[in-house]
Amino acid sequence: MKQQPAIHCHRQQQGMSLIMVMLIMVVISMLGISGVQISMMAERGARNDRDIQIAFQAAEAALIDAEFDITSKVSGSKRVSNPFDKDNLEFFFFADCTGTGDSLGLCKENAEGQPPVWLQVDFTDTTNAAKTIEFGKFTGRTFKVGTAGIQPAQKPRYVIELLRDYKSPNQPPDPYFRVTAMGFGPRADIQVVLQMMYRN
Repeated sequence: MKQQPAIHCHRQQQGMSLIMVMLIMVVISMLGISGVQISMMAERGARNDRDIQIAFQAAEAALIDAEFDITSKVSGSKRVSNPFDKDNLEFFFFADCTGTGDSLGLCKENAEGQPPVWLQVDFTDTTNAAKTIEFGKFTGRTFKVGTAGIQPAQKPRYVIELLRDYKSPNQPPDPYFRVTAMGFGPRADIQVVLQMMYRN
């Protein structure tokens, strides 16, 4: 019996499996990079939300401080006189918040058609020429700020505007107050403004 010789087929290698593996690796790398970017954006968003909350709470604290200031609920008030007494209002509230001493931060309402006073005041000014009241200036209350931990960069500030409620032409107008406060986050450029109306 005659033996047939073995026939060996040699096909040329095309490298398709290498290309497929490389494509899969590229896709996996892109998914990994996208996952890292999404997690970084989520972390940044959470940090921004935290900073806004800190500024919001600081502004709320300033509104409470202003209420204590108006009502003199805090013992040891640092005001020499009571500018919020109905008989004293005309003497202590100034146009454009130009008052000093016990009149600091006490503003008369702008004329109709003009922007409200709180839009014209620089709440970031901390110099001696500032027209706003720093937290605790007249109440003696303390407020922690600084770089230790996560705290506001500076104390919140506020202004108190004198407004009048004209109920009827036969009666004198009832005075009330608009308090505008600005709180700061861990950076001074993170700011929240809150307002309240206060009636005695």
